[in-house]
Amino acid sequence: MTDGAGLPLAFTLTAGQRHEMTTFERTLKAVRLSGLQGRLRTRPKHLASDKAYSYRPVFACVRGRRIRPVIPPRKGRNMGQGRPRTFDPNLSRRRNAIKRCVGWLKGCRSIVTRHETLAVTSAATVTLAVLHQCLQTLSPSDRT
Repeated sequence: MTDGAGLPLAFTLTAGQRHEMTTFERTLKAVRLSGLQGRLRTRPKHLASDKAYSYRPVFACVRGRRIRPVIPPRKGRNMGQGRPRTFDPNLSRRRNAIKRCVGWLKGCRSIVTRHETLAVTSAATVTLAVLHQCLQTLSPSDRT
C-alpha cells in the first residue's frame, strides 16, 4: 500500500502461488499515517485500487473501517450482483502513484529477480529498498 505521493506505507509478503486478496485486510491494518495531533491514524480517507479488488469482501472490509473505496467496477460476466457502486473517476486518476511505486519496486533488481529464498530475507530486502526510497524522497541529494 502506498500514500498519495507513491511512498510505500505497508507491504505483506505472500507465497508465490497465494492470491494477494488473502492478505488484504492484514496489509490494511498495518498502515499507520501521521495525524494532525501527533497520533497515528490507521484509516485513510480513500482507498484506491484497480478492478482486481472489486469484490464484496474488500468493500465490506473497507466500509467497515469507514474508508471510501475508489475502485472501478468490473465489467462482463464477473460483475457481481447487487446495486451498482458509486465510483469517482477523478479520484481514480490518482492511482498512478500506486503504479509508480510498483514500477519503482520492479526497478530494484534484487527484488524483481527474487534472489532470496527465505521469506525473512525477502522482507528485509523490500524494507531496505522502501527505506532507501523514503530517505531519497524526504532529503534528495546527488548520492545514490
